[in-house]
Amino acid sequence: MSKILFLADLHGNMPATLALEKEIEKIKPDLIWFLGDAIGKGPESDKTCDWVREHCDKHLSGNWDLFIAGLARECPPEMQMMEFYWKQVGKERLDWLESLPQESEILISGINFRLFHGRPIDANYHTYLTMEQYRPGFTDTKGVVHGGFISADCHTPYLREMDLGYAVNTGSVGNSLGVTRCHALVVEGELDSPEISPIQFSFLSIPYDKERAIKLAEECPGLPEKEAFIKELLTGVYSR
Repeated sequence: MSKILFLADLHGNMPATLALEKEIEKIKPDLIWFLGDAIGKGPESDKTCDWVREHCDKHLSGNWDLFIAGLARECPPEMQMMEFYWKQVGKERLDWLESLPQESEILISGINFRLFHGRPIDANYHTYLTMEQYRPGFTDTKGVVHGGFISADCHTPYLREMDLGYAVNTGSVGNSLGVTRCHALVVEGELDSPEISPIQFSFLSIPYDKERAIKLAEECPGLPEKEAFIKELLTGVYSR
């Protein structure tokens, strides 16, 4: 069986990212998928972007990645404080993030999963939605219905099942809502196999040096909405 790690939403939080790196060294996944949002919110977006490029085998873009890249080209006056991010990340990284696809797919143990971040290509599939509200996520932008989907964006890990298959969320590495740890998804099964066979889902829930993450945010000059970001790290409650 193969072990595939899915992760997303690092959001400039390097202490959480480094905690994940230690777990990766222990579990030794065969494939690492990044499902978007390397940048934004936290104080070290350049570093989390570089980490994604170095450690992940496959990549998708997320709403914050594309949002900041778009603002770097044309920014309304009321959003000018966001220049912190594009100046820190730089054009080369932003160009790379914009070049990434917004959705893909992966075949594991006979189940073809749709992979996407959430916004902007689709909805933000939160944990509290009804089964019917999850249904559109199984169909990709080409109209193909999949046996499951794996997304991110809502910053809370979950596994739901319905008649179409599995709705799964990776949770967030650097900006988890709910339980304020670093989260990522591990799927074990027969990679690229059309044969129906056992599949296993598990979540990594990793404590990290939250005090260090908060200190970095507090001491970062010009970080937009730093009080909201710090509150989210402390409480797991969305502050914006």
